[in-house]
Amino acid sequence: MNLLMLAALALGADDPGPKAGAGVPKLPAFAVTEKAAEKETDLADDRKDDPTVYVFVNADPFKDGNIPYSRPAHRFVKTLDEKIADITGAKVVAVWVGGEADKNKEYVPKVSKYYANTLLGVSAADGNGPKDWGLNNTNTLTAVVAHKGKVVKAWAFDSVNETDVPKVVDELKKAAEKK
Repeated sequence: MNLLMLAALALGADDPGPKAGAGVPKLPAFAVTEKAAEKETDLADDRKDDPTVYVFVNADPFKDGNIPYSRPAHRFVKTLDEKIADITGAKVVAVWVGGEADKNKEYVPKVSKYYANTLLGVSAADGNGPKDWGLNNTNTLTAVVAHKGKVVKAWAFDSVNETDVPKVVDELKKAAEKK
């Protein structure tokens, strides 16, 4: 491993999302569900201090033309949606980033019927997502736990499925239990 790569790892350059303890950045997106449906809004501001898992779905097509919102990614969001139901005030905010925003606006409402505790949105930002979220368009999905306006923890997944949900839910529960 070369010196530059070691330095990047030491500095956490490959860490996804905003850093733990940082304020939750603005999240401008076209809301697909909830009270702000079908208009641009700040989805992070709408959640304010409530326990939230922000999920960024990479909608940039792979070389074969398929988008990475595969069945395993859907199972991750669906299981997360179900598991947070017992956490008071908790929601998932899933935002499709990259790809063609207009196509995403057509597609995302079709999956909304599968989720009871998930707000859906589409970002018009480039493949790296909204400014200040520190996303990487090579990841299939990024999850960021936040509570009381602060980032708790973030994960970037190259491949993801429902077996990844418990660690995310555990962090959300710990954060929500803190007064």
